[in-house]
Amino acid sequence: MKPWYSLDWLSPLQWQQYRFAYPLALWGIPALVLLFLLRYYLHQQAQQRLNISLGPLYVPLSGNRPQGLGQSILRLLRYLLPLSVFVGVSFILIALARPQIVREQREEDSEGIDIMLAMDVSDSMTETDLPPTRLAAARRVAQSFVNGRKNDRIGLVVFAGEAYSLCPLTTDYALIKQYLSELNAQMIRTSGTAIGDALARCIVRMRDPLAPVADTTRRDSLTTAKERSKVIILLSDGDNTAGNLDPVTASRLARAFSIKIYTIAVGRPVAAPNEAATVDEGILKTIATTGSGSFYRASDARRLRAIFAEINRLERAPVRIRVYQDVQDYYRIYLCWAITCLLFGLLLKNTIFGNVLED
Repeated sequence: MKPWYSLDWLSPLQWQQYRFAYPLALWGIPALVLLFLLRYYLHQQAQQRLNISLGPLYVPLSGNRPQGLGQSILRLLRYLLPLSVFVGVSFILIALARPQIVREQREEDSEGIDIMLAMDVSDSMTETDLPPTRLAAARRVAQSFVNGRKNDRIGLVVFAGEAYSLCPLTTDYALIKQYLSELNAQMIRTSGTAIGDALARCIVRMRDPLAPVADTTRRDSLTTAKERSKVIILLSDGDNTAGNLDPVTASRLARAFSIKIYTIAVGRPVAAPNEAATVDEGILKTIATTGSGSFYRASDARRLRAIFAEINRLERAPVRIRVYQDVQDYYRIYLCWAITCLLFGLLLKNTIFGNVLED
């Protein structure tokens, strides 16, 4: 740290770093200037002059006496006394304003939520009503969704006629995006759409390990305010036509475990001319309603991005922000300057500069 008498404490660069705890005290400095100007004006009006007659060498002690260079300098030096007092009192006011340098450190803490993506990779997802294909559009938007998450665990389940857990819950977003980029309609050879099995796979991945599936009473007793929220986002374009578990039963099971389900129907609800591709929305709406979530229809890529953006906004874990402040006070520096200036003024008071006579 610099010594208190360093002139760096008076530099503009140093003052730009300060935050004043009591900035109103600084207004005393211009008020002090006004007081000194008022004193000077009143002092000039009441100034006393003493003329001494020395016969032929009559020399007035005031008036228009010829002045040499030395006398001019002496006259200017008489202002050192009021100037030192002014500067000293100004430094006292600066010290009262309490200049500080504050260094802040912010920490954001969020427990995040658990999200399982259930992606339909059946043959119907190769339709081109969402260019280039339904699956490619869903894959690209899902990757953007992963980019926007923070502190969330994300897993991936794929399904067609069967359902497979492709990636467990993880915060390795690069891994999730790599799996998404590799999705294709040839991953699962079994034809059909096993929505119920896909939901079951998601529930197993997200289930509280301390509670068995059937023991919902025990699980409820273990639920705390700190438990991570759980969300399933299911993208499909058809009805449940395969699998061993009814999707409505699976959605009820998800609700029992406080897992919210968002369903997205990918594709046009009604086929365009010369197109056989349609989307069955009925079961997806039922799943979303039963699973305490929402149903969305994505008829084009822009709408699909908007849906993911809305889910991204709705499913956010609360963020706790901690702000640490390192506050360093520097008022002692300016108190030292003030004492020095006032002592200097006191010294001048006992010299010729404090003489009651005026030039």
